[in-house]
Amino acid sequence: MKALVPVKRVVDFNVKVRVKADQTGVDLANVKMSMNPFDEIAVEEAVRLKEAGTVSEIIAVSIGPEKAQDQIRQALAMGADRGILVKTEMDAESLAVAKILKAIAEEEKPDLVILGKQAIDDDRNQTGQMLAALLGWPQGTFASEVKKDGDKLLVTREIDGGLQTVSLSLPAIVTTDLRLNEPRYASLPNIMKAKKKPLDVKTAEDYGVDLTPRLEVLKVSEPPKRSAGIKVASVEELVEKLKNEAGVL
Repeated sequence: MKALVPVKRVVDFNVKVRVKADQTGVDLANVKMSMNPFDEIAVEEAVRLKEAGTVSEIIAVSIGPEKAQDQIRQALAMGADRGILVKTEMDAESLAVAKILKAIAEEEKPDLVILGKQAIDDDRNQTGQMLAALLGWPQGTFASEVKKDGDKLLVTREIDGGLQTVSLSLPAIVTTDLRLNEPRYASLPNIMKAKKKPLDVKTAEDYGVDLTPRLEVLKVSEPPKRSAGIKVASVEELVEKLKNEAGVL
């Protein structure tokens, strides 16, 4: 069984994001970049499935600039077998990413595509679902547990009402949630080995995908600063303020 794991290069989750002075986007100058945390969980789950003998090969894929090789190498150090970088300096939208992944899936013929439920830079939560629609494959989103059961894949999903377990026929798409696992730290020997693992560099044109944006960003601004709270003397005063000032009742 072959697993395809897309990973995205994003601003590190520990970094405080700054908006550009002209409000055209987020300032990325001299900012630490890392693998999207949800994608890191996806890599870890694929590696665990490989260690359990369920998966035989893991392919890490990233769509981004030349430096996205760093995130692919991290996935290789965690246990992936080879990588594919689709090189572009453009900020690829979810649909374009899904189209490229579809083309790669048709070429590589994986049994499982496992990726983060969303990227922490845009929070779109779209790519996995779009990819499932384009391929016509079953999907298990927001996974908190993944188990192989015969020729099926059992995925426990985190939903508003609790947990839901779905049985998926392979090939399938799975998107990972935070509680699925805790990613491992790559050891120094594995980091050195990752440098020798194969990494192919492609372009969107190689897969016949147009990356021209369909959306236009008009302005990016920081949220307004929260004002200080106040103390109220009674429940009646609280209800009055919630009703007349906050307008939530």
